[in-house]
Amino acid sequence: MLNTLKSKLLSSIKNKRINVFLLFLLFAFVILIISKLSKSYTDTIPFKVEKVKIPQEYVILDDSVTMNITLKTHGFRWLKYYFTQPKVTVDFSKDVQKNDQAFVYNKTKAYLNNTQFDKEVEILNISPDKIAFRYGVNLVKKVPVKIKAEVHYALGFNTSDEIRVEPDSVVVVGPDVLVSKIKYLETEAKQINEVRTHLNQPLKLKFPENKSEVQYSVSQVNLKANVEKFTEGTLKIPVKVINTPKNSVVNYFPKAVSVSYFVSLNNFERITKKDFEVVCDFEKMHDDQNFLMPELVKAPELAKHSKISQQRIEFIITK
Repeated sequence: MLNTLKSKLLSSIKNKRINVFLLFLLFAFVILIISKLSKSYTDTIPFKVEKVKIPQEYVILDDSVTMNITLKTHGFRWLKYYFTQPKVTVDFSKDVQKNDQAFVYNKTKAYLNNTQFDKEVEILNISPDKIAFRYGVNLVKKVPVKIKAEVHYALGFNTSDEIRVEPDSVVVVGPDVLVSKIKYLETEAKQINEVRTHLNQPLKLKFPENKSEVQYSVSQVNLKANVEKFTEGTLKIPVKVINTPKNSVVNYFPKAVSVSYFVSLNNFERITKKDFEVVCDFEKMHDDQNFLMPELVKAPELAKHSKISQQRIEFIITK
């Protein structure tokens, strides 16, 4: 019993000694790493060239360009460059000069030091010291958007104006041979049912197969409409007969017909008889026809689905 207790005590003391040793070893390692990272080092690493603000009418043919830059900085800064690919940003609105064949980037070490790096980083060398970005000419074109979606309203609801898309056109940029073939862009085919509130439905655009070679200003549009509660209205509209035979008197019946229409509740009081016009045209009669066909030649934009309830007008010609 005594021997067992003594053995456990010695084992515990030994384990504590090991733990203390490992702790001091860890501290020594951390101090060594900090000491190493605090020193300055020189190395050459490839920087990816990121091109920004390229004029829309041009396409850059040199798609992947790198710059080998020799830097001198302390170890903590080098960690950033080693764990993520570093890059140099080339702003085509101010950093390049254009000639007949290329955009030329020719910036000094001092310029890069002032714009791309902080004060703790020293640039020793840049290779190449000049980059020529070959370019081609793009075609910039605005094309309309065509709606392919179908909207079905809930009973008693409708739109008080036209369905529209925002934006109603798309700016297309790309090689002339491809962009010139694009006359319009269609939305995705979609059926929207039981609409009873204002419509604001995002719709994706359908692009040609060569989408990767052409740039589009947007990838989707919003289908919009002002939806309101509608009611049916009916008005008696006088019938007007035109192009009657010369030197003849035409008697016809009925003198007025019922015109039904749908209108939003907000606009119901604004619809009057003066907004409609019904005409019977003698010149549109067939030889064997003994009645006139009334036509609704005028209806207000506020009214939907306006129609005449009576499809024939009886007449007698007297001289």
